[in-house]
This record gives sequence, structure tokens and C-alpha cells, in this order.
Amino acid sequence: MTVKPSTTTKGAGKISVSVHFVRAVLKHAIGAGIDPVALLRRYRIPPRLLREDQARISVQQFADLQTGTMVAMGDEALGYTGRPLPLGSWDMMCHAVITCQTLGQALHRYCRFFQLLDGGFPIMLSTDDGDVRVIMDQSAVARGDYFAELGFLITHRFACWLVQEEIPLLEVDFTHPRSARAADYRLMFVGNPVRFEKSLIAMHIAGSLMDKPVTQTPESLRRYLRHPMLLMLTTSFNFSWTSRVREQLRRDLLHLAELKDVAQHLDLHPQTLRRRLATEGSTFKQIKSDIRRDTALHYLGKRSLSVEEVAHRSGFSEASAFIRAFKGWTGLTPYAYRKGL
Repeated sequence: MTVKPSTTTKGAGKISVSVHFVRAVLKHAIGAGIDPVALLRRYRIPPRLLREDQARISVQQFADLQTGTMVAMGDEALGYTGRPLPLGSWDMMCHAVITCQTLGQALHRYCRFFQLLDGGFPIMLSTDDGDVRVIMDQSAVARGDYFAELGFLITHRFACWLVQEEIPLLEVDFTHPRSARAADYRLMFVGNPVRFEKSLIAMHIAGSLMDKPVTQTPESLRRYLRHPMLLMLTTSFNFSWTSRVREQLRRDLLHLAELKDVAQHLDLHPQTLRRRLATEGSTFKQIKSDIRRDTALHYLGKRSLSVEEVAHRSGFSEASAFIRAFKGWTGLTPYAYRKGL
């Protein structure tokens, strides 16, 4: 993914990422002779956030940091695998896959491509009772669990991009214990079931989906490769009820709609919507708070806006209420956060 991390995508930045994943990206930077503090500052991330377990950064910052760290290390696997994954591997895989006719052909070629790299991304395709499993070799997590999570995230998001629609997952299994909040994994895998401490690292997909046609083209691939990590993290096909509610609430942050109004727009009874959100581990109240938090993180990166204006755009009528909420979200005041950018 050897792109310049300055490219922007429409709608980027309105999602936030836990500092847990920032630490994971930087885990092997020092061993590779890279100064993690310098990397953080390059991408306008206050280094002191790493000490705050509840802190979050915008998805734009995270995508830039992850891509920039890969470039600095010369390794698209971020030091997690037995051998470095050479820069440009993802780009070449995309060119190899884009001419496939179906999702099944694409996943087969995807896995085959990385098998040829001998250790950089040990992944294979298997059929089990008609369903398909993408299996990752245990060696992929020899130096930490994050690469397994990242590997399945990009595999799933890339598959969705290829067919331009949701690819539901039967389940995603990891051998390691859960290390971040359950809500973060729901966000990563868009509400699909994620299980930990299982016997295999595997992503299960219904075999009936393998005939879905690949609709992307070499021309659309050129646009995608400007910043694939950011695009994968921000493109939404409205997979879940949580994402649909977020989409409705974003329309007017200063006058956030009530549950009954959102439910009516989605043609649901309010209790039905509440139950569907609960099955995804979410609540209407939490979604409203998360939207305001993520919007604030996005706009604080724009120095032309005052803190008062950021508060207004994030749905707060008073700056004082915004400052209290922001400190609860990140452990820092908006002023201290911006000073570290």
C-alpha cells in the first residue's frame, strides 16, 4: 500500500479508532529503527494519547499513520510476520485480482498471490460443507495478534469493494483472546460475529456468495489505489442497523433526531429498532455520543476552526458541555488535544 498518506476520501474522518490499534500499528517500529513519536507527530497525533486507554483518533489519522508506518518500515506487514511483506505487494495483488469474473475466483487468486510471497501473509482458501473459509496460518501472529485482525479486515473490506455490496460473514475466528473493546471489533467487522480463543484463525463465508460478479474495473482500481487503507476503513454499504442509524443522525447533529423519528424513517417500530441495535451490541444513546465524538475529532484537526465552532459542528450548543464531554472521551481537553497535533 505504497501511497502518499495525504490523499482524502469523501466522508473520511467521521469515524474514530481506539488508541489500542495505534499502539498495535507502532508495536515493531522501534525494532525497525523507526521513531514512533516522530511518526505520530508527522500525522498530527498527540503522542501523549498513547497513555490514555480511552483515547481515540480520527480514521483519517489512523489510515495515514498505518500507511506511513508501512512505508517507513519498508514492510506492509508492519513487522508482524516472519518475513517482511515488500512495499507494493498490495498494489500488485489488486492488479492480479481485478480481472476476475466472480468473488470466488477473486478470493482464490487473492490467497494464491500471497502464498507465492512465501511467508509475508500466510493465507489459504478452504471449502467446508459448501461454505468457504479463509484460513490464516498461525505464523501470521508469531509477533502479535494485530496482523490477524488487520488481515481479515482488509480481506473482507476488499471483497466488499470488489462486488460493491455487503459480503456477510458467517463468523470470524481468532486464536488469541480479545484485547480491545467488543464495540471496536463490531466496527471492524461491521457487526458480523467475531469469536476469540478458537482453534483456527479463519473467516467463514457462505459458499452461495462465491458467484457474485466482480463489478470493479481497472479504471476504478486506479482511484482505489490512491489510498486503499482509508477507502477500506470509510466506505460503507450500510451493513448494519447501527450504520443506518448513524447515517440518519449525521444529517443534523445540532438537532439530533429521537429514536422514534429514526425508526419511522427506517420503517420500524421503535422497540424493534432498539432490539436490532441491541443484537449488534449497540444502543441509540451510545450511537449519538459516538457520532459527536468522532465528528469532534475530525474537526479539531482543522486549525481554521475555533474550539467553539468545533463544538457547534459536533452538536453542542455550549462549548463548556463540549469540553467536558471531550475530556471524558479522550482524557484531554480539546485545547490540549489540539496543542499536541
